[in-house]
Parts: sequence; structure tokens; C-alpha cells
Amino acid sequence: MSGTSLDGLDIVYVNFKLNKHWRYEIMNSKTYKYEKKWNSLLQNISKEKINSIIKIDSDYTKLLSKYIINFINEFSIKKIDFISSHGHTALHQPSRSLTYQIGNLPILAKYINQKVVCDFRVQDVQLGGQGAPLVPVGEEYLFPEYDTFINLGGFANITKRIKNNIIAYDICPVNIVFNYLSRIIELKYDKGGYIASTGKINEDLYNHLHKLTYYKQDPPKSLGVEWVDDKIHSILESFQGETIRDLMNTFSNHFAFQIAENITHQDKILITGGGAYNDYLIERIKNLTNSKINIPSQKIIEYKEALIFSFIGLLRVLGINNCYSSVTGAKKDHCSGKIYKP
Repeated sequence: MSGTSLDGLDIVYVNFKLNKHWRYEIMNSKTYKYEKKWNSLLQNISKEKINSIIKIDSDYTKLLSKYIINFINEFSIKKIDFISSHGHTALHQPSRSLTYQIGNLPILAKYINQKVVCDFRVQDVQLGGQGAPLVPVGEEYLFPEYDTFINLGGFANITKRIKNNIIAYDICPVNIVFNYLSRIIELKYDKGGYIASTGKINEDLYNHLHKLTYYKQDPPKSLGVEWVDDKIHSILESFQGETIRDLMNTFSNHFAFQIAENITHQDKILITGGGAYNDYLIERIKNLTNSKINIPSQKIIEYKEALIFSFIGLLRVLGINNCYSSVTGAKKDHCSGKIYKP
């Protein structure tokens, strides 16, 4: 699993068991940091022309195979049923029936000499869905004790149960904006939200952000890097005189407000993703809601999405629906993903 916050490539080795309920055990896990070249390429990939993306896809698939082989060797893994791969999102414009995840080429199976299950989003978009979020199926089966799930990665996405129905959508950007601002002052990220906590809110920017039309749309809905480039960066151009700490503070309060707005009256909330380590953002969210916020173990914070995409792959192999129309807006529930053999 590789996400928009570009922390690196998350790989997990998971054992699943089904008794009355699905159970999982993460046997091994590791994040492989991208080299500078790849970090820069992936950061700007949505701006590339399609021919360039196809070339990057080929190179990235090869890179992915190297990391997978390294992981297998490093942990001396002997028994593998299949590799489940999300890849990395290059383009996501469901309104144009377009979503493209690199690293899902059939050649991956040959490179690693393993069965591969991958490319989970395309079919949903073809069925009129958003192609995202896809994690709700895993949350439903693997974490039944929670009512609501929030993942704070490049974007904040939420899954919640409403009247026996599951809905999920992207709330707002998070780390994709924080990391962009951090790079301006030559940092990779704002550790713990410390820089944000030392700034002060810019009311004009804060009010400006709240007026973005995306927040008024009903789900199903999803965000992509292209939306951030178009909407957030154009707003930031009007506030170039502001200090980074004040921008960080304003965005933190804005994101916390948007997240809190979407969790009203929910009981038990599980927050995962890199943003769970952002103490300032978590504190602001807690101040805006009475719901019980749970931050799980480090392994679940960092590897929940990789865990769930391995489970989505398992459902695909078993022929069980892994995409819900109530979540993505597709014409029907369906079983998504391509299977490649070496």
C-alpha cells in the first residue's frame, strides 16, 4: 500500500482465519521509504501526461517487485497464498470515469513469481462509482467493535454505520497539505503538529476554506491530488505573506472542524493513519466532539490500510463482494480486483 502522504511503501504479511468472524494477525510489517527521485516523481505524477505516467507505471511496477522480494527475504517468509497490491494512485477523477493506480501491471506476478490480486478501483469507477473509499468492507469485517472509522492520511476519510447501512467518503485533505507546507521550510513533516501548535489562526483564510463547495456535497464523494492542486493551492496563493506556523495552525483548526462536523453523535471512533500522531490535530478534534476517540496500537495506526487491502484481495479470491454501492455510489455491490498469475 502506498498512499498520497508518501510515507513510503507499506508491506504486511497477514494471516486470516474465519470462525464465526474474520480474525487477522499481522505477522510481519515494514515501511520502505522512497528514494528522493521516487518521492519527487510520485509527488508530481498527477501533473504528468498519460504517456509519461505509463512509463512511470512500468518502472514503478519493477520497483514494487524489488521491495516485495526484499520483504519476503528479510522475514524468511515461506508460505504465500497471494500478494494483494493497491499500488499508488496516479490519477483519480471519477467524474471523468478515470482512476489510475500504478504498480498493478500483470508483469508484477512474473517479477515476484507469485499470484497477484490488484487494481481494485477501476471496476467501481466503470460501474459509476467513486472508486473510493474501499476500506469500509475491511473495517466492517475486521473491526466490528467500532461505530466510526477515520483514517488521517494524505486525506481524511470516514466510514460510519447509519441504520444498518455503511457510508464512507473523503472529508478533507490532511497530510498532503501539512507536508506541502513543511517542505517550504525544508522539513518532511510537522512532527506531532508542533509547528501548527505555535501559530495562530488566520480568520480570513479559515473562513475562505470553509466555503469550499466540496464540503457541502452529499456522499458518495472522494478527493484526489488534482483537487488539492486546483482548490487549496489557489487559495494559498492569496495568503503568501502568512507565516508557515500560522498557515499550519489555520489548516489544523479547519481540518479538525470538518472532521468533527462529520462525527456528531457517534459513539466509538477509531482513528488511524499518520495523522493519528499529530497531537495538535487530535487535541483540536477532541475539543470539538463528545464522541469517544480511540487511538490504537502503532501497528494498526500505520498498517491498517495495508491490512485491509490484503483482506480486500482475499475477498476477491473468494468471490465475495468487496465494494459497496452505498459507499462508492456504484450501480451495485461487486467483487473488484484483477488476478494475475506468474
